[in-house]
Amino acid sequence: MLRTSLPLAVLLLAAMPSHAATPLKTQLPQRTVLNLAAAERIAAAAAAEARAQGLTVSIAVVDEAGRLMHFQRMDGTPNSSVEVAIGKAVHAADYRRDSSFHQKLLEDGNHVVLALPHSLPIEGGVRLLLDGQTIGGIGVSGAQAAQDGRIAQAGADLLK
Repeated sequence: MLRTSLPLAVLLLAAMPSHAATPLKTQLPQRTVLNLAAAERIAAAAAAEARAQGLTVSIAVVDEAGRLMHFQRMDGTPNSSVEVAIGKAVHAADYRRDSSFHQKLLEDGNHVVLALPHSLPIEGGVRLLLDGQTIGGIGVSGAQAAQDGRIAQAGADLLK
């Protein structure tokens, strides 16, 4: 029985694609991921911009998968800004577009944007880009949408 199984095994190995012999690790793409230290620095830059404008906001930083990595709420910021900041950051990471992109579509009458799952088409969510790759998102809430956007961009600019 062993004699008949051996030639079959040799035939099966010969029929396998050549990349199957290559270690899987070498076939996987390499990418940069956001870490806590970077998320904290991004949030700190956004907070500094908010203070410079005399504003109080909530700031959320999420990773590429839209999972919260860092959050801070400045004193005096409205309670509602907490979930909105997180939602804007998640929007930017999940859709790989700043939330203002979808806000502009909505303002132009493209109401289908409202049906996008887990979408928050309000300015203030900015993609965190490194070498053209989205590695996360930052969301800011507590001021006017345009101000939120500028504050979030100040954090995202650390990656430039």
